[in-house]
Amino acid sequence: MCVPQTKRTGTIWTALAHIITAVIGSGVLSLAWSISRLGWIAGPLTMLAFASVTLTSAFLLCNCYKSSDPNNGVYRNGSYLDAVQRILGKKSAWFCGIIVRINFIKLGIVYTITSAISMRAIQRSNCFHNKGHKDACKYGNTYYMIAFGTIQVIVSQIPDFRNTEWLSVIAAIMSFTYATIGSALGLAKVIENGEIKGTIGGVPTSTVVDKIWSISQALGDIAFAFPFSLIFLEIMDTLRPNPPEKVIMKKASVVAVFVTTFFYLCCGGFGYAAFGNSTPGNLLTGFGFYEPYWLIDFANACVVLHLVGGYQVFSQPLFAGIEKSIGKKFPNSAFVHGTLKQLPVLRLNLMRLSLRTTYVAFTTGFAILFPYFNQVVGVAGAINFWPVVVYFPVEMYLAQKGIVPWTSKSVIFRVYSFVTLLVILFAFVGSIKGLITARFS
Repeated sequence: MCVPQTKRTGTIWTALAHIITAVIGSGVLSLAWSISRLGWIAGPLTMLAFASVTLTSAFLLCNCYKSSDPNNGVYRNGSYLDAVQRILGKKSAWFCGIIVRINFIKLGIVYTITSAISMRAIQRSNCFHNKGHKDACKYGNTYYMIAFGTIQVIVSQIPDFRNTEWLSVIAAIMSFTYATIGSALGLAKVIENGEIKGTIGGVPTSTVVDKIWSISQALGDIAFAFPFSLIFLEIMDTLRPNPPEKVIMKKASVVAVFVTTFFYLCCGGFGYAAFGNSTPGNLLTGFGFYEPYWLIDFANACVVLHLVGGYQVFSQPLFAGIEKSIGKKFPNSAFVHGTLKQLPVLRLNLMRLSLRTTYVAFTTGFAILFPYFNQVVGVAGAINFWPVVVYFPVEMYLAQKGIVPWTSKSVIFRVYSFVTLLVILFAFVGSIKGLITARFS
Protein backbone atom coordinates (compact mmCIF):
# COMPACT_ATOMS: atom_id res chain seq x y z
CA MET A 1 0.00 0.00 0.00
CA CYS A 2 1.26 3.43 -0.87
CA VAL A 3 -0.77 5.17 1.75
CA PRO A 4 0.69 4.99 5.26
CA GLN A 5 -1.00 2.32 7.34
CA THR A 6 -3.20 3.72 10.06
CA LYS A 7 -5.38 1.91 12.52
CA ARG A 8 -8.87 1.63 11.08
CA THR A 9 -11.51 0.41 13.52
CA GLY A 10 -14.76 1.51 11.87
CA THR A 11 -17.71 -0.86 11.47
CA ILE A 12 -21.02 -0.78 9.63
CA TRP A 13 -22.50 0.89 12.72
CA THR A 14 -20.00 3.76 12.80
CA ALA A 15 -20.44 4.14 9.03
CA LEU A 16 -24.21 4.36 9.51
CA ALA A 17 -23.74 6.93 12.27
CA HIS A 18 -21.53 9.10 10.04
CA ILE A 19 -23.90 8.84 7.05
CA ILE A 20 -27.06 9.54 9.05
CA THR A 21 -25.36 12.47 10.78
CA ALA A 22 -24.49 13.84 7.34
CA VAL A 23 -27.87 13.16 5.69
CA ILE A 24 -30.55 13.78 8.31
CA GLY A 25 -29.77 17.38 8.97
CA SER A 26 -31.42 20.75 8.77
CA GLY A 27 -32.83 19.85 5.35
CA VAL A 28 -35.45 17.55 6.87
CA LEU A 29 -37.15 20.52 8.53
CA SER A 30 -37.92 22.16 5.17
CA LEU A 31 -39.33 19.07 3.45
CA ALA A 32 -42.95 19.66 4.47
CA TRP A 33 -42.66 23.12 2.91
CA SER A 34 -41.13 21.57 -0.23
CA ILE A 35 -43.95 19.05 -0.58
CA SER A 36 -46.47 21.87 -0.15
CA ARG A 37 -44.97 23.55 -3.24
CA LEU A 38 -44.93 20.37 -5.32
CA GLY A 39 -48.14 18.68 -4.17
CA TRP A 40 -49.04 15.20 -3.07
CA ILE A 41 -47.84 13.38 -6.19
CA ALA A 42 -44.77 15.31 -7.35
CA GLY A 43 -43.49 15.91 -3.80
CA PRO A 44 -42.99 12.28 -2.66
CA LEU A 45 -41.88 11.19 -6.14
CA THR A 46 -39.23 13.91 -6.18
CA MET A 47 -37.91 12.72 -2.82
CA LEU A 48 -37.68 9.15 -4.10
CA ALA A 49 -35.89 10.38 -7.23
CA PHE A 50 -33.26 12.27 -5.22
CA ALA A 51 -32.85 9.27 -2.89
CA SER A 52 -32.20 7.08 -5.94
CA VAL A 53 -29.60 9.51 -7.30
CA THR A 54 -27.86 9.61 -3.91
CA LEU A 55 -27.74 5.81 -3.66
CA THR A 56 -26.45 5.54 -7.22
CA SER A 57 -23.68 7.96 -6.34
CA ALA A 58 -22.74 5.83 -3.31
CA PHE A 59 -22.50 2.66 -5.39
CA LEU A 60 -20.34 4.41 -7.99
CA LEU A 61 -18.02 5.82 -5.33
CA CYS A 62 -17.54 2.36 -3.81
CA ASN A 63 -15.57 1.51 -6.94
CA CYS A 64 -13.36 4.59 -6.53
CA TYR A 65 -11.91 3.87 -3.08
CA LYS A 66 -8.92 1.96 -4.42
CA SER A 67 -6.85 2.92 -7.47
CA SER A 68 -4.20 0.81 -9.17
CA ASP A 69 -0.86 2.24 -10.19
CA PRO A 70 1.49 0.15 -12.38
CA ASN A 71 4.56 1.49 -10.57
CA ASN A 72 3.40 1.88 -6.98
CA GLY A 73 0.69 -0.72 -6.45
CA VAL A 74 -2.68 0.11 -4.95
CA TYR A 75 -3.71 3.41 -3.44
CA ARG A 76 -6.50 3.95 -0.94
CA ASN A 77 -8.31 7.15 -1.87
CA GLY A 78 -9.12 8.45 1.59
CA SER A 79 -10.99 11.50 0.37
CA TYR A 80 -13.21 12.56 -2.51
CA LEU A 81 -10.57 14.94 -3.83
CA ASP A 82 -7.84 12.28 -3.71
CA ALA A 83 -10.02 9.97 -5.80
CA VAL A 84 -10.70 12.63 -8.43
CA GLN A 85 -7.02 13.53 -8.71
CA ARG A 86 -5.78 9.94 -9.06
CA ILE A 87 -8.54 8.78 -11.40
CA LEU A 88 -9.34 11.87 -13.51
CA GLY A 89 -6.14 13.91 -13.25
CA LYS A 90 -4.98 17.27 -11.92
CA LYS A 91 -7.24 19.51 -14.03
CA SER A 92 -10.37 17.76 -12.80
CA ALA A 93 -8.96 17.81 -9.26
CA TRP A 94 -8.43 21.57 -9.44
CA PHE A 95 -12.07 22.15 -10.41
CA CYS A 96 -13.28 19.56 -7.92
CA GLY A 97 -11.25 21.22 -5.15
CA ILE A 98 -13.17 24.46 -5.64
CA ILE A 99 -16.51 22.63 -5.61
CA VAL A 100 -15.59 20.61 -2.52
CA ARG A 101 -14.56 23.66 -0.53
CA ILE A 102 -17.70 25.56 -1.54
CA ASN A 103 -19.78 22.60 -0.40
CA PHE A 104 -18.17 22.35 3.03
CA ILE A 105 -18.42 26.10 3.58
CA LYS A 106 -22.08 26.33 2.52
CA LEU A 107 -22.97 23.50 4.93
CA GLY A 108 -21.27 25.35 7.77
CA ILE A 109 -23.34 28.42 6.92
CA VAL A 110 -26.63 26.51 6.70
CA TYR A 111 -25.97 24.65 9.96
CA THR A 112 -25.21 27.94 11.71
CA ILE A 113 -28.48 29.48 10.48
CA THR A 114 -30.54 26.43 11.41
CA SER A 115 -29.03 26.09 14.87
CA ALA A 116 -29.69 29.75 15.61
CA ILE A 117 -33.30 29.46 14.43
CA SER A 118 -33.80 26.38 16.63
CA MET A 119 -32.28 28.09 19.68
CA ARG A 120 -34.49 31.11 19.08
CA ALA A 121 -37.50 28.80 18.68
CA ILE A 122 -36.94 27.42 22.18
CA GLN A 123 -37.12 30.95 23.59
CA ARG A 124 -40.19 31.76 21.50
CA SER A 125 -41.92 28.53 22.49
CA ASN A 126 -41.52 29.34 26.17
CA CYS A 127 -42.72 32.89 25.50
CA PHE A 128 -45.87 31.66 23.72
CA HIS A 129 -46.54 29.23 26.54
CA ASN A 130 -46.25 31.95 29.20
CA LYS A 131 -47.77 34.93 27.38
CA GLY A 132 -50.20 33.31 24.96
CA HIS A 133 -50.08 32.46 21.27
CA LYS A 134 -51.04 35.98 20.16
CA ASP A 135 -47.99 37.61 21.71
CA ALA A 136 -45.35 38.73 19.18
CA CYS A 137 -42.46 36.99 20.99
CA LYS A 138 -39.94 38.41 18.54
CA TYR A 139 -36.26 37.66 19.03
CA GLY A 140 -33.23 38.06 16.78
CA ASN A 141 -30.91 35.34 15.47
CA THR A 142 -27.54 37.05 15.72
CA TYR A 143 -26.70 36.26 19.34
CA TYR A 144 -27.59 32.62 18.81
CA MET A 145 -25.40 32.41 15.72
CA ILE A 146 -22.50 33.84 17.70
CA ALA A 147 -23.17 31.30 20.48
CA PHE A 148 -23.15 28.43 17.98
CA GLY A 149 -19.97 29.79 16.42
CA THR A 150 -18.30 29.94 19.82
CA ILE A 151 -19.16 26.29 20.43
CA GLN A 152 -17.74 25.36 17.01
CA VAL A 153 -14.48 27.18 17.70
CA ILE A 154 -13.98 24.82 20.63
CA VAL A 155 -15.24 21.62 18.99
CA SER A 156 -13.27 22.35 15.81
CA GLN A 157 -10.05 21.65 17.71
CA ILE A 158 -10.81 17.91 17.49
CA PRO A 159 -7.68 16.72 15.64
CA ASP A 160 -9.22 14.90 12.65
CA PHE A 161 -12.17 13.03 11.16
CA ARG A 162 -11.26 9.73 12.82
CA ASN A 163 -11.76 11.34 16.22
CA THR A 164 -15.37 12.35 15.49
CA GLU A 165 -16.98 8.88 15.72
CA TRP A 166 -18.42 9.55 19.18
CA LEU A 167 -19.74 12.91 18.03
CA SER A 168 -21.41 11.31 15.01
CA VAL A 169 -23.10 8.68 17.18
CA ILE A 170 -24.58 11.37 19.44
CA ALA A 171 -25.57 13.49 16.44
CA ALA A 172 -27.24 10.53 14.70
CA ILE A 173 -29.32 9.81 17.81
CA MET A 174 -30.35 13.47 17.96
CA SER A 175 -31.34 13.51 14.28
CA PHE A 176 -33.53 10.43 14.68
CA THR A 177 -35.11 12.01 17.73
CA TYR A 178 -36.14 15.33 16.23
CA ALA A 179 -37.20 13.76 12.91
CA THR A 180 -39.43 11.36 14.87
CA ILE A 181 -40.86 14.19 16.98
CA GLY A 182 -41.58 16.29 13.89
CA SER A 183 -43.35 13.36 12.23
CA ALA A 184 -45.32 12.55 15.38
CA LEU A 185 -46.43 16.16 15.86
CA GLY A 186 -47.56 16.29 12.24
CA LEU A 187 -49.52 13.05 12.60
CA ALA A 188 -51.11 14.27 15.85
CA LYS A 189 -52.15 17.50 14.10
CA VAL A 190 -53.73 15.52 11.25
CA ILE A 191 -55.71 13.46 13.76
CA GLU A 192 -56.75 16.63 15.59
CA ASN A 193 -57.88 18.26 12.32
CA GLY A 194 -59.80 15.17 11.31
CA GLU A 195 -58.65 15.58 7.70
CA ILE A 196 -55.64 15.34 5.42
CA LYS A 197 -54.86 18.77 4.04
CA GLY A 198 -53.04 19.58 0.82
CA THR A 199 -53.72 19.14 -2.87
CA ILE A 200 -52.25 17.31 -5.84
CA GLY A 201 -50.96 20.57 -7.32
CA GLY A 202 -49.57 22.07 -4.12
CA VAL A 203 -49.91 25.64 -2.90
CA PRO A 204 -51.64 27.83 -5.54
CA THR A 205 -49.96 31.05 -6.68
CA SER A 206 -51.22 34.18 -8.37
CA THR A 207 -49.21 33.55 -11.58
CA VAL A 208 -47.67 30.61 -13.40
CA VAL A 209 -44.24 32.23 -13.10
CA ASP A 210 -44.52 32.37 -9.30
CA LYS A 211 -45.46 28.69 -9.26
CA ILE A 212 -42.42 27.81 -11.36
CA TRP A 213 -40.11 29.74 -9.02
CA SER A 214 -41.59 28.05 -5.94
CA ILE A 215 -41.17 24.60 -7.53
CA SER A 216 -37.55 25.31 -8.40
CA GLN A 217 -36.80 26.41 -4.84
CA ALA A 218 -38.51 23.30 -3.46
CA LEU A 219 -36.26 21.15 -5.67
CA GLY A 220 -33.23 22.94 -4.23
CA ASP A 221 -34.40 22.26 -0.68
CA ILE A 222 -34.88 18.55 -1.42
CA ALA A 223 -31.49 18.37 -3.15
CA PHE A 224 -29.90 19.72 0.02
CA ALA A 225 -31.50 17.05 2.20
CA PHE A 226 -30.00 13.89 0.69
CA PRO A 227 -26.34 13.85 -0.42
CA PHE A 228 -23.40 12.52 1.56
CA SER A 229 -21.07 11.87 -1.38
CA LEU A 230 -18.34 14.28 -0.31
CA ILE A 231 -17.57 12.44 2.93
CA PHE A 232 -18.30 8.96 1.54
CA LEU A 233 -14.66 8.02 0.99
CA GLU A 234 -13.57 9.54 4.32
CA ILE A 235 -16.11 7.28 6.03
CA MET A 236 -14.98 4.30 3.95
CA ASP A 237 -11.38 4.99 4.97
CA THR A 238 -12.25 4.55 8.65
CA LEU A 239 -13.51 0.97 8.17
CA ARG A 240 -11.67 -2.20 9.09
CA PRO A 241 -10.18 -3.96 6.03
CA ASN A 242 -12.09 -7.16 6.80
CA PRO A 243 -14.79 -7.65 5.67
CA PRO A 244 -13.98 -5.59 2.53
CA GLU A 245 -14.77 -1.88 2.86
CA LYS A 246 -16.76 -1.95 -0.40
CA VAL A 247 -19.17 -4.56 0.96
CA ILE A 248 -19.71 -2.71 4.23
CA MET A 249 -20.24 0.67 2.59
CA LYS A 250 -22.81 -0.68 0.13
CA LYS A 251 -24.79 -2.18 3.00
CA ALA A 252 -24.47 0.98 5.10
CA SER A 253 -25.52 3.17 2.17
CA VAL A 254 -28.62 1.11 1.39
CA VAL A 255 -29.73 1.07 5.02
CA ALA A 256 -28.97 4.76 5.55
CA VAL A 257 -30.77 5.94 2.39
CA PHE A 258 -33.77 3.70 3.12
CA VAL A 259 -34.05 4.92 6.73
CA THR A 260 -33.57 8.60 5.89
CA THR A 261 -36.03 8.48 2.98
CA PHE A 262 -38.62 6.89 5.25
CA PHE A 263 -38.15 9.62 7.85
CA TYR A 264 -38.19 12.31 5.18
CA LEU A 265 -41.46 11.07 3.71
CA CYS A 266 -43.01 10.85 7.18
CA CYS A 267 -41.76 14.24 8.34
CA GLY A 268 -42.57 16.02 5.07
CA GLY A 269 -45.81 14.18 4.41
CA PHE A 270 -47.29 14.50 7.88
CA GLY A 271 -46.27 18.17 7.99
CA TYR A 272 -48.02 18.93 4.71
CA ALA A 273 -51.05 16.84 5.68
CA ALA A 274 -51.32 18.81 8.93
CA PHE A 275 -51.00 22.36 7.54
CA GLY A 276 -51.73 22.19 3.82
CA ASN A 277 -51.22 25.55 2.14
CA SER A 278 -50.11 27.07 5.47
CA THR A 279 -47.15 24.71 5.90
CA PRO A 280 -44.28 26.62 7.59
CA GLY A 281 -40.82 26.80 6.05
CA ASN A 282 -39.28 25.06 9.06
CA LEU A 283 -41.52 22.44 10.66
CA LEU A 284 -40.20 22.85 14.22
CA THR A 285 -39.61 26.60 14.27
CA GLY A 286 -42.44 27.97 12.11
CA PHE A 287 -44.91 27.56 14.98
CA GLY A 288 -47.54 25.49 13.38
CA PHE A 289 -47.14 23.64 16.68
CA TYR A 290 -47.38 25.44 20.03
CA GLU A 291 -48.01 22.57 22.42
CA PRO A 292 -46.70 20.56 24.10
CA TYR A 293 -44.13 23.32 24.35
CA TRP A 294 -41.62 21.20 26.27
CA LEU A 295 -41.55 18.62 23.47
CA ILE A 296 -40.97 21.33 20.86
CA ASP A 297 -38.17 22.71 23.04
CA PHE A 298 -36.63 19.26 23.33
CA ALA A 299 -36.84 18.65 19.57
CA ASN A 300 -35.14 21.96 18.81
CA ALA A 301 -32.44 21.21 21.39
CA CYS A 302 -31.84 17.91 19.55
CA VAL A 303 -31.51 19.88 16.29
CA VAL A 304 -28.81 22.06 17.82
CA LEU A 305 -26.89 19.11 19.28
CA HIS A 306 -27.09 17.26 15.98
CA LEU A 307 -25.82 20.22 13.99
CA VAL A 308 -22.88 20.69 16.35
CA GLY A 309 -21.79 17.22 15.23
CA GLY A 310 -22.91 17.66 11.63
CA TYR A 311 -20.84 20.83 11.30
CA GLN A 312 -17.73 18.86 12.30
CA VAL A 313 -18.45 15.90 10.03
CA PHE A 314 -18.33 18.25 7.06
CA SER A 315 -15.66 20.64 8.35
CA GLN A 316 -12.98 18.13 9.38
CA PRO A 317 -12.24 16.99 5.78
CA LEU A 318 -11.87 20.65 4.77
CA PHE A 319 -9.52 21.34 7.68
CA ALA A 320 -7.48 18.24 6.86
CA GLY A 321 -7.01 19.24 3.22
CA ILE A 322 -5.96 22.82 3.96
CA GLU A 323 -3.67 21.86 6.86
CA LYS A 324 -2.01 19.12 4.80
CA SER A 325 -1.27 21.62 2.04
CA ILE A 326 0.13 24.20 4.47
CA GLY A 327 2.20 21.50 6.19
CA LYS A 328 3.88 20.54 2.90
CA LYS A 329 4.71 24.17 2.07
CA PHE A 330 6.21 24.87 5.51
CA PRO A 331 7.76 21.59 6.70
CA ASN A 332 10.00 23.23 9.30
CA SER A 333 7.59 25.78 10.72
CA ALA A 334 6.98 25.54 14.47
CA PHE A 335 3.79 27.56 13.96
CA VAL A 336 2.44 24.86 11.63
CA HIS A 337 3.80 21.69 13.24
CA GLY A 338 4.51 22.61 16.85
CA THR A 339 2.20 21.47 19.64
CA LEU A 340 1.10 23.70 22.48
CA LYS A 341 2.63 22.19 25.60
CA GLN A 342 -0.22 23.57 27.70
CA LEU A 343 -2.76 21.30 25.92
CA PRO A 344 -0.89 18.13 24.88
CA VAL A 345 -4.03 15.94 24.83
CA LEU A 346 -5.61 17.98 22.00
CA ARG A 347 -2.40 17.96 19.92
CA LEU A 348 -3.21 21.64 19.41
CA ASN A 349 -0.98 24.08 17.58
CA LEU A 350 -1.27 27.75 16.69
CA MET A 351 -1.87 27.11 13.00
CA ARG A 352 -4.86 24.85 13.65
CA LEU A 353 -6.28 27.20 16.26
CA SER A 354 -6.03 30.30 14.06
CA LEU A 355 -7.13 28.60 10.81
CA ARG A 356 -10.16 26.85 12.24
CA THR A 357 -11.23 29.85 14.29
CA THR A 358 -11.07 32.04 11.18
CA TYR A 359 -13.17 29.54 9.24
CA VAL A 360 -15.85 29.41 11.95
CA ALA A 361 -15.87 33.21 12.12
CA PHE A 362 -16.42 33.38 8.35
CA THR A 363 -19.35 30.93 8.28
CA THR A 364 -20.91 32.68 11.28
CA GLY A 365 -20.55 36.11 9.70
CA PHE A 366 -22.06 34.97 6.39
CA ALA A 367 -24.98 33.37 8.23
CA ILE A 368 -25.64 36.63 10.06
CA LEU A 369 -25.67 38.46 6.72
CA PHE A 370 -28.08 35.98 5.02
CA PRO A 371 -30.27 34.45 7.76
CA TYR A 372 -32.96 33.11 5.37
CA PHE A 373 -33.51 29.42 6.03
CA ASN A 374 -35.48 28.12 3.04
CA GLN A 375 -33.75 30.33 0.50
CA VAL A 376 -30.23 29.52 1.72
CA VAL A 377 -31.04 25.82 1.95
CA GLY A 378 -32.32 25.90 -1.65
CA VAL A 379 -29.18 27.59 -2.97
CA ALA A 380 -26.98 25.30 -0.87
CA GLY A 381 -28.73 22.22 -2.19
CA ALA A 382 -28.50 23.21 -5.84
CA ILE A 383 -25.11 24.90 -6.01
CA ASN A 384 -22.99 21.77 -6.29
CA PHE A 385 -25.33 18.77 -6.22
CA TRP A 386 -24.67 17.86 -9.84
CA PRO A 387 -20.85 17.94 -9.90
CA VAL A 388 -20.47 16.25 -6.51
CA VAL A 389 -23.26 13.66 -6.58
CA VAL A 390 -23.51 12.94 -10.31
CA TYR A 391 -20.75 14.21 -12.62
CA PHE A 392 -17.55 13.22 -10.81
CA PRO A 393 -18.82 9.82 -9.55
CA VAL A 394 -20.00 8.94 -13.07
CA GLU A 395 -16.75 10.05 -14.73
CA MET A 396 -14.59 8.24 -12.16
CA TYR A 397 -16.63 5.05 -12.53
CA LEU A 398 -16.35 5.12 -16.32
CA ALA A 399 -12.59 5.73 -16.07
CA GLN A 400 -12.02 3.03 -13.42
CA LYS A 401 -13.96 0.43 -15.38
CA GLY A 402 -12.39 1.43 -18.69
CA ILE A 403 -15.77 1.98 -20.35
CA VAL A 404 -15.22 3.55 -23.75
CA PRO A 405 -17.47 6.32 -25.19
CA TRP A 406 -20.62 5.49 -27.15
CA THR A 407 -21.10 2.08 -25.61
CA SER A 408 -24.57 1.47 -24.19
CA LYS A 409 -23.43 1.82 -20.59
CA SER A 410 -21.53 5.03 -21.36
CA VAL A 411 -24.52 6.58 -23.16
CA ILE A 412 -26.90 5.67 -20.31
CA PHE A 413 -24.65 7.28 -17.71
CA ARG A 414 -24.11 10.41 -19.80
CA VAL A 415 -27.86 10.85 -20.40
CA TYR A 416 -28.45 10.37 -16.66
CA SER A 417 -25.82 13.02 -15.93
CA PHE A 418 -27.30 15.50 -18.43
CA VAL A 419 -30.89 15.13 -17.19
CA THR A 420 -29.87 15.70 -13.56
CA LEU A 421 -27.85 18.75 -14.68
CA LEU A 422 -30.97 20.32 -16.23
CA VAL A 423 -33.01 19.69 -13.06
CA ILE A 424 -30.33 21.17 -10.81
CA LEU A 425 -29.82 24.25 -13.00
CA PHE A 426 -33.56 24.89 -12.76
CA ALA A 427 -33.42 24.52 -8.97
CA PHE A 428 -30.34 26.75 -8.69
CA VAL A 429 -31.79 29.66 -10.68
CA GLY A 430 -35.04 29.59 -8.72
CA SER A 431 -33.26 29.39 -5.37
CA ILE A 432 -30.96 32.31 -6.23
CA LYS A 433 -34.01 34.34 -7.21
CA GLY A 434 -35.67 33.48 -3.89
CA LEU A 435 -32.58 34.44 -1.90
CA ILE A 436 -32.21 37.81 -3.65
CA THR A 437 -35.90 38.53 -3.16
CA ALA A 438 -35.68 37.68 0.55
CA ARG A 439 -32.52 39.77 1.05
CA PHE A 440 -33.92 42.95 -0.49
CA SER A 441 -37.60 42.67 0.37
